[in-house]
Amino acid sequence: MKKTKILFLAIVLTIFSGCDSDFGEINTNPNNPESIPASLLLPTVIRNTVYEIGDLTWNYGNVVAQFSAKIQFTNEDRYNWGPQSDPYSTFFNTLRDVNNIILLSEEKSENNYKGIALIMKAYLFHVMTDTYGDVPYTEALKAKAGENAPSFDTQETIYAGIIADLKQANDLIGASDETVKGDILFNGDLLRWRKFANSLRLRIHMRLSDRIDPSAEMQAILSDPEKYPVFAGNDDHAGFQFLQDSPNQQPLYTTRSGSYDEFRLSENMENKLKSLGDPRLFAYAQPTTDSDAGIVGDFDDYQGVPNGLADEEALKYSPGGDPAKGGSNYLSRLGIMYACRACDPDLASPVAAQVLLMSYAELQFILAEARERNFITSGEAEAFYLDGIQASADYYESRLNEGGYGELAAVIQPDGDYYNQASVTYAGSTEEKLAKIGTQKWIALFFNGMEAWFDWRRTGYPELTPGPGAVIPTVPVRFQYPSGVQALNLESYQAAVARQGEDMITTRVWWDVD
Repeated sequence: MKKTKILFLAIVLTIFSGCDSDFGEINTNPNNPESIPASLLLPTVIRNTVYEIGDLTWNYGNVVAQFSAKIQFTNEDRYNWGPQSDPYSTFFNTLRDVNNIILLSEEKSENNYKGIALIMKAYLFHVMTDTYGDVPYTEALKAKAGENAPSFDTQETIYAGIIADLKQANDLIGASDETVKGDILFNGDLLRWRKFANSLRLRIHMRLSDRIDPSAEMQAILSDPEKYPVFAGNDDHAGFQFLQDSPNQQPLYTTRSGSYDEFRLSENMENKLKSLGDPRLFAYAQPTTDSDAGIVGDFDDYQGVPNGLADEEALKYSPGGDPAKGGSNYLSRLGIMYACRACDPDLASPVAAQVLLMSYAELQFILAEARERNFITSGEAEAFYLDGIQASADYYESRLNEGGYGELAAVIQPDGDYYNQASVTYAGSTEEKLAKIGTQKWIALFFNGMEAWFDWRRTGYPELTPGPGAVIPTVPVRFQYPSGVQALNLESYQAAVARQGEDMITTRVWWDVD
């Protein structure tokens, strides 16, 4: 009996010992891993970023830069803006994944992933601070939401951090040999990531140029192309390519026609392109329904609407003042490459339009301005300027061909006479040249996120005038903070407002020197 008890006890101890030794392994759910590799986080970071930029472009960026105008629910166009939760909420949520990539890559010495994450961090904070002004930065990623109340950093501090991150990213990428997976922007091409980092640095130094002399930093980048490569053509730039099938089609393709039709060509953009005889009008807008011109027509077949009209006025707008010829049939939709499937199922393309985070054409205009203002000594301002125009036309020709719009692509290039116009040719005083650079850059920044608005706030080119229904007499210069910031982080919010100025859409951010 005693031997039986001893044997039973030994068996029990063995069973419990065995259970204890692999308890953690048995109770680990393989479908809910505790640690996610950087390769699985990266596509979500990129996708969340480009979809948010695309949404901001459509609803605010195009409108406030006066590429488009609204003919229904015109609050955005009349600057009746309340507190804006995006990109604030979306980008801070995305930055948690960015921070996790940085932490994971540091643990595994994966310098390529860390470098890419630093570039995305820099880009996200860059858009947020240009949108709102001061935002949480130094303390923003130290804890999960609700666990702390981060202070707001000044734009000066934020931009110093952004520039440092981009420099570090350029040095890190290529310093280890891991293959980057999950890269849905550049498909693992590390050189293109470095080019994006350094091109973005040039944009940022130009953004700050009225506060901080960018000469030394910009020239250092351009003087050492092996160490600091930048975009060398349209094939390099940061354009997100959508796919043919759902759910990876460009978002406007799946929108409903009524929502798409609320946005029309701005009369400001129409007048500018027509005055120049600029065939990019054929990519930026569609002929009016009344014209029966198909997908490409003569300049007379395109008609914009003034920005900032009240709802009823906008819906009935008649370019010639004839009530019988007023309304949407007489106004141009935005370009066919951006059209929704419901708008025209036979013509709309799910792949023609991209979300552009930064283009080669933009970089050329940055370099033209930098050379004209003697920030750099490399190259010639005129060559950069002309290359910017050409790159923009080339881009739209290629995208139209990609979407199956060969008829449009064939007429999108300006002819030689275009460049000989007094309003285009690179001649005149320094101020006149800067105005031409600014205007052509604005044209090229169509559908490029919020960048045209950001850059207009710095340069004032071209002239943008609030419409008659605008609720303020000036074009807005920032977003108001989301309402939740006051509710959850009041003390930090109040400190930022006391330092920066009233939380109003008319309060200039630090770099926006009047």
